[in-house]
Amino acid sequence: MSKHLLLILSILFLSSCHRVQEDKAPKLSHMVQDKYLKNLPSPFPALSLLERQEDWGKEYLIALGFAKELDLYQAMIAFKRAEFLLPPHNFSRRMEIDYEVLLCYYLGKKYSEAIYVFEQGTLKTVTPEFPAYQDLLIILYDCYLNNNEEEKAEKILQIIRSADTPLADKIALSGILIQGDTTALKAIAPSQPDVKKLLDTYQMQKKSIGTAQTLNALLPGAGYFYIGQKQSACTALLLNGLFIWASSYFFERGNLAAGLITTSFEAGWYFGGIYGVGLETKFYNERVYERVATPMMNENRLFPILMLQHAF
Repeated sequence: MSKHLLLILSILFLSSCHRVQEDKAPKLSHMVQDKYLKNLPSPFPALSLLERQEDWGKEYLIALGFAKELDLYQAMIAFKRAEFLLPPHNFSRRMEIDYEVLLCYYLGKKYSEAIYVFEQGTLKTVTPEFPAYQDLLIILYDCYLNNNEEEKAEKILQIIRSADTPLADKIALSGILIQGDTTALKAIAPSQPDVKKLLDTYQMQKKSIGTAQTLNALLPGAGYFYIGQKQSACTALLLNGLFIWASSYFFERGNLAAGLITTSFEAGWYFGGIYGVGLETKFYNERVYERVATPMMNENRLFPILMLQHAF
């Protein structure tokens, strides 16, 4: 009995050596319809009759036409052409065009490029008087967060908080949900019914990484079956069974070299399976979180893009 207990404890210890962390990297996606963006007003004044007659003004109007149709690539090219033709002293329109280019990159999910436009262009000197100031801060926060620059995102959030605390709280909640930080979500759940409902649903549907790995350690393939991957479960069981049988066969017939080789292969499959099922369980939980969090964030307009007040 003690030998069997020792064997089980050894298996559990070895499986714990291959433990996969619970942290998630979900990929939440907003459901923004073209109609929504097209209906948002422009924050900037329309071109005057004189501006429309200038070369840069003509390019700018073309860019706006493409932008309003959400042909972002063509719009961005036309905006840049307008900027090249713009007189150097027209700083306000230059800043406006830089913002339009940044918005094109943002809507196209080119977050690094949007950050580059901000950090290398005129927008780094922006003030609260800028017509799209609040939208710019929201965009920058989202871009830095998606670019894994949390420190810069936090600085932007503090700037927003100094002017609009409710908006900052909403954006902070958005960031926590997008990152899938369940620890932070548990802390705010008592005061947020929607968050509590999300966590309760997630906890009911998620699978335990530890359980999956322990099951796979006790019976190769059982962990995969636990998370619903029946084909992987059968494959793991057959491969491990085959190598265990081969190892026993060679050792029984005194073929030590072949036995050691097949045993080494079996060890690879066995421990690899323990680690692999841990990763698969983590991915499974990420998909569960995405299915639960995405509709909740869309319904409550918690994606930063849904907080914008202006477009083109």
